[in-house]
Amino acid sequence: MSRRDAIREKIMARVRIDDATGCWIWTGPTSGTEGRGAGYPRMSLGGQTVAVHIVMWTNEHGYVPGKKELDHACRNRLCVRPEPRHVEMVTRKENARRREQAKRGMIGHNGGPAFSCEEAR
Repeated sequence: MSRRDAIREKIMARVRIDDATGCWIWTGPTSGTEGRGAGYPRMSLGGQTVAVHIVMWTNEHGYVPGKKELDHACRNRLCVRPEPRHVEMVTRKENARRREQAKRGMIGHNGGPAFSCEEAR
């Protein structure tokens, strides 16, 4: 088994698929319940604690460049599905815009309006 397959298998062993949203929900440890970075999926990999959604994205798509971030387009921090309607690579500016948009009016899988990415226009 390749390293990539082993990482995918390790992650998927702790994932529950939500049939209603399509999200791959992490059921393992998280970054806790308090603070700005709370609620993100965490796991141990190579002796280090890492963010599962970032590991999954990198495993499937490759390196995330320094000026880019991963955004939970589905608005579910526990989602680790490395596909555009769930976890997307965007600029920091776009990620901040989406976060503010989400705070103002719930969007994503909850029946609200779909995202529109200004960078793609």
